[in-house]
Amino acid sequence: MVDISPATLLKRSRTPGGKKVVRYTLVSVISVIVSLVVLFVTLYFLKWSARMSNIVAVGVSAIPSYYLNRAWAWGKSGRSHLMKEVVPFWAMAFLGLLISTWAAVFAKSNAHYITDSHLGVTLLVMLSNIASFGVLWFGKFMVLNRVLFAHRPTETPA
Repeated sequence: MVDISPATLLKRSRTPGGKKVVRYTLVSVISVIVSLVVLFVTLYFLKWSARMSNIVAVGVSAIPSYYLNRAWAWGKSGRSHLMKEVVPFWAMAFLGLLISTWAAVFAKSNAHYITDSHLGVTLLVMLSNIASFGVLWFGKFMVLNRVLFAHRPTETPA
């Protein structure tokens, strides 16, 4: 049984791994806020399609997500490695884009069963965006932590 009491969670959040999870979570919150603001503006005010709005929102939010995750959550500095960091990160962002775009288009196509309000449709599309990225959140953490930004100590010659 895993102890998830507040005291245990607070204690774990102070470990190096716990700090990483907290920072990753905060970066995710920032990315979601950026994405939802862009999504709301493009859907509600500009009246773009759900597909185009989601593509722009995910693309815009992925930029601060990459840099904040790399530098703040995982403590990496210096130049990014194209094939080991940048390409895999954007591949994951593209996967998130595909899943969230499908969810946004599905929500917009079926929103009329729930509401006729433009605001209601916009909010349903935004909710589908959040839900789709919520599903991907844990898997993305594992890939970032164990593959992309994994700490690999340099070996010293014997």
